[in-house]
Amino acid sequence: AVEKPTPILRNLPLTFLIAANLMPVAGVMLWGWSVFEIVALYWFENVVIGAVNILKLLTCNGDLRDPDELRRDKGLPAYLHTPSAPAMVRHGAKIFLIPFFSFHYGMFCFVHGIFVFGMLGGKDKETMEGGPLSGMSVMISSIYESGGSWFVIAIIASHLVSFGWNFIGKGEYRRATASDVMKAPYGRIVVLHITIIFGAFVITALGSPVFLLLVLIVGKIALDAKLHLRSHRKLSELPPDPIAR
Repeated sequence: AVEKPTPILRNLPLTFLIAANLMPVAGVMLWGWSVFEIVALYWFENVVIGAVNILKLLTCNGDLRDPDELRRDKGLPAYLHTPSAPAMVRHGAKIFLIPFFSFHYGMFCFVHGIFVFGMLGGKDKETMEGGPLSGMSVMISSIYESGGSWFVIAIIASHLVSFGWNFIGKGEYRRATASDVMKAPYGRIVVLHITIIFGAFVITALGSPVFLLLVLIVGKIALDAKLHLRSHRKLSELPPDPIAR
């Protein structure tokens, strides 16, 4: 009898995600990372998510499917079906959607980064001398030099593995439309980072004990894993395009 693959092999991207998110544990224990350094690196992950999402926009072709079939797959009743543009027109709209997403998501990450720096990392007067942007650059350089580069490498690898394994390998690109892909990162990031920032404020108020920093990291891993599984479950429930069947 053929042995079934282990849970790790069945969900390699989730394993990479958990492993990458364990890197801040080493940062806290070996390099003395503060709550700001941890949250700043989690902010950088948003940039990685946006870059990978552009790859998804480039490769998705759910727009080539019949719109009535897509609506039936999503459970919409017939009276909500509206006339749609030809398939190639919908698919070609990515020429405009990709620059729009890049600008809009880039501004979202920029404002988020300024907020994180101003609320959690702006207490050092030396970093604030050149203004928020200069101070933010100084703090990011400091984090990078104190081991943060390892987290950056790990988190990039994690999201690229997920892209290759789930989006390409499992055919999610055949089910996903450009509009759905463009909206996907926001829900996950907003839920995740509201939780993280709230926890960071509490930890800062309590003096940033190591135990609570580790609790923040574990909580982020658990929530991130849950949101990761939910996002891929939604796409897996839709059948692929008729041409690929």
